Amino acid sequence: MMKRFTMSGSLPKLQFRKDKSKARWDAEMGMAEVIEKRGSLWTSMRVVRRSKAYCFIEEILYLAQIGVLVLLDADDTVLSLKDICEKFAEGKNGCHWEAFEAYRHLKSLGYIVSRHGVPWTIKSVKSFPELACLKGTTESNEIADRISEDKLSIISLLKDLHINEVRLDFDVYLPNSKFRKSCPGDPSFILRLNQGPTTIESRD
Repeated sequence: MMKRFTMSGSLPKLQFRKDKSKARWDAEMGMAEVIEKRGSLWTSMRVVRRSKAYCFIEEILYLAQIGVLVLLDADDTVLSLKDICEKFAEGKNGCHWEAFEAYRHLKSLGYIVSRHGVPWTIKSVKSFPELACLKGTTESNEIADRISEDKLSIISLLKDLHINEVRLDFDVYLPNSKFRKSCPGDPSFILRLNQGPTTIESRD
């Protein structure tokens, strides 16, 4: 089942909160490493590789807008919301404005949203068919180790996804207080976003 819709609207004003998480921007990756994590929002956000957590540009902008994230530059200079928007507007980090509007809207409704094809953790073996029949075996552990060092290294993964292309797909899950990134299950639907009409692909 395919549906079409469009979204528009101005960016919300920056909100201010006392307890904030911190992340440091990595220009080479086009992502930010989370260096101080506070609050429950992280339960369904960020990806974890080699014991380090990273967030995508849409997550950074969303969290900065609601006032729960401070983004630092490589020299630990605090970046303003305007600075973050300028990084976003460069279009080099895998997300365009139309995609962000959809992401922000779904997050505001409580949905869990992630980039399609990017597992949150190495433990998300369901995302890799080659591991499904080997789960729990010595061979599966060896394969997972190889994936963690090669295929799932953050930079190579992003290159494989061709992040500079105009299309971006999101996996969307229904609101769920018991959601676990290590075992997310199948998404409720996939949101396919182009710089133009947007489509929803139902999983039913």
